[in-house]
Parts: sequence; structure tokens; C-alpha cells
Amino acid sequence: MLAKQKSTAQIGFYSTFEEQLSHSHPLYILANMIDWNVFEEAFKKHYSATQGKPAKPIRLMVSLLILKQLRNLSDESVAEQWAENAYYQYFGGESLFSVKPPCVPTELVEFRKRIGEAGVELILKESIRINGKDADDDNLSGDTTVQEKNITYPTDDKLYKKIITKCQKIAEKEALELRQSYKFTVKKLSTVQRFKRNKGGATKARKASKKIKTITGRLVREVERKLSTDALNKYAMDLSLFKKVLAQKRSDTGKIYSLHEPEVKCYTKGKEHKKFEFGSKASFLVTQSTGVIVGALNFTETLHDSKTLPAALQQYERLMDKAPGNIFLDRGYRGPKMINNTALHTPKPDKNITATKRKRHKRRAAIEPVIGHLKHDYRMIRNYLKGTVGDAINLMLAAAAMNFKRMMNKWKEQLVFFALKLLHFFTFYSNLVFIGKLKMTF
Repeated sequence: MLAKQKSTAQIGFYSTFEEQLSHSHPLYILANMIDWNVFEEAFKKHYSATQGKPAKPIRLMVSLLILKQLRNLSDESVAEQWAENAYYQYFGGESLFSVKPPCVPTELVEFRKRIGEAGVELILKESIRINGKDADDDNLSGDTTVQEKNITYPTDDKLYKKIITKCQKIAEKEALELRQSYKFTVKKLSTVQRFKRNKGGATKARKASKKIKTITGRLVREVERKLSTDALNKYAMDLSLFKKVLAQKRSDTGKIYSLHEPEVKCYTKGKEHKKFEFGSKASFLVTQSTGVIVGALNFTETLHDSKTLPAALQQYERLMDKAPGNIFLDRGYRGPKMINNTALHTPKPDKNITATKRKRHKRRAAIEPVIGHLKHDYRMIRNYLKGTVGDAINLMLAAAAMNFKRMMNKWKEQLVFFALKLLHFFTFYSNLVFIGKLKMTF
């Protein structure tokens, strides 16, 4: 059910909540720059007008999603800090200061599911609009990176042990009597694996690994055999996943690297400090002259970089209502030179290259620190959201937060510049007065 409208009565005889805040604070300015009615109109279709408990205001929930990425916070932390920060509350549309948390953290999970990828893309579109003319650039830079998922470094032994634990839980939940639980056996074998670097330990560890795989297959088959028809349908997907893990080999494609995130892919980066990254591929389009992120799209397959461009351009056209003129890319995008009316430029040996084009290729490198900031400052270094939908949502929210932060920093610079101008003016005026007094004295 849609939330009821709140009263905007003043909190005292002389001032309102809004008047007590600094009007030069970046969050205050941002709260008045965002068109919240866009979200109200777009998201009200997800609520019933008459049935159910009244929901939290749409502006409040959208503001919490933005603040979460903007301040690099978890769902729990942003709900906790909201009750302590007056600017957070004003940003969320409150007219009175509240000491209570705005919602239960799990409500943010449900809200993300409710609005989906299309709703988060609307937030990204609004962040681009906020940047105004800075986002209106026909020359873009493009690049891809890996958004790593919240999983441990995958090994076969880890997966087998997790399958054993899950089979034991299924048996306990369905009251199945297993021939053997293997709890102590697996514990002993894990101890053997721990000392594989000791003298003669490698052979024992190899045998222990084979034994653990044998135990895993034995438990999966026994659980599948003893489950009832209804329970078998209930756990069909889990059992199918277990069998796939047991059957996969080192050289197979489409391997399972995580039981709770089976969509995770392995990307070979070839970096000295990190040869493999496990997650999903993320594509970005950034304006060359200003650095506004005008495209952020997630891919769940291990595509060649050039194959990601058609979908990335479609998203750009949805967000900007036009097609870009030129996109400058690295050599990982070798292949097509044109997509519709957009020219794709990759660096190559060319004696007749113009100075402008050389400058554009150099400027493309500016997208690298943008990706670095997205990862370390806006929650893209490790994605904690569930599934492929969570990958797309986290990516676009990170891009939107960075666009909002860019404008907040710009407003700060303008305020500092204005303050320095005033200081310079008053200093100059006071010096003139002092010189005038000296002349009158002499």
C-alpha cells in the first residue's frame, strides 16, 4: 500500500527543520536538485493503493539506496547512521528530526527486488541529468572490468566439503537416517590436507582429497535415493548442482565456482598480483571531457570486449535519448569500427594521426581511475548483493553515486572559490583603507 503524505509543520515557533540546516551543505543542495517525483511516479505501480500495510515513502527508500553507495555503507549501517544524521533525514524527505531508524535493513533488500534493474537504471538516469551540460558530450571513453562477487577463492575441496554439509542439513531437515554422517572422517582428512607441505604429506593429501570426493558423491546419491517424491522435487535444483560440481573437470567450460552464487564466472586477468577474478563483467561509458558516467552495464558471460558494445550503446541511448558520435577504446576492443552511426576508435600505429585524435586516445586512460574509485569508494570492489540481478543493481548504483558525488564536489569547489573571492575583496578593501589613513597622517 502507498505511504500517506506527511505534514510539513514547523518544529518550533521561530524555525523549521529545514531552516536549521546549512543551505550550503552538498547533501542539502543535492536533495533539492533531484527530481523525486520521477521516482514517485515510476515506482507507485509496484504498490497497491488500498490493500496491505502502508509502505515506507518511496523517496525515503530511494534516498537510502543512494546514501548507501555514496557513503560506502552496508544496509545495516545506513539505517543506523540515518537516525544520527540530520542531513541524511532531510535528504530522505523528513520534515522533523527522528531518533528512530527509518526502516529494517531487510526492507532495502525487498525494495531493490521491487524496483528491479529498470528502477535502478532510472536512478542512474537522474544522476546523469543532475550533471547537466557536463554529461552532454559526443566523445566517450569505454572500458570493461570485473565486478568480483562475495565468494572465497574456489577449490574443489572447498566445494566438496560444502556439499557434504548441505547434504547433512537436508538429511536432518527431512529426518533421513544416513548410513554414516562422515563428520569425524572429513575432519581427520582435512587435518591431513593441512600438512601437505610436510615431508611425505603431498601424497597423503592427494589421497585425502580423493577420499573426500568419494564421500561427497556417496552422500549425494544416498540423500537422493532416500528422499520422498515431494522432497525430491523440492531439492531437485540443489542436487543437480551438486552432481555438476562432482562431474566437472579442470579443463571444463561453464564450471561452478560457488554453490550460493553458481552464476559466477572466472576471468583470467593476467595481473601479477591477481591472475584470476571471480564475478561478472562490467562495461562503462564515460564522457571524455568531464568524466561523467553515462553507461554502466553488467554481463554474466565471458564475452569479448567488442561484443559488449551493442548492449552498452542501447543503454546509453535509453539514458541520453541520443547516440554518441565517437567512442575511444583500448586494444581489447579490436574488431568492428562502426556500430550504427557511432565510430569506434582503438589505438594502432599511424604516422598520419591528427593531434586531436592522439589527444582523445590519451584522454581515454582517464577512465582507469574512474573504475578504481568505483571499486574502492562506491562498493564495487566486492559485490554482496544476490544473483545476477544483484550484480546489475550494485553496478548501476555505484555509477549513480559517483555521478552524484561529482556534483557535490563541484558545489564544494564553487563555495570555496566564492569564499576566497570574498576574502580577497575584503583584504583588498581593508588595504586601501589602511593606505588612505596613512596618506592622511602624512
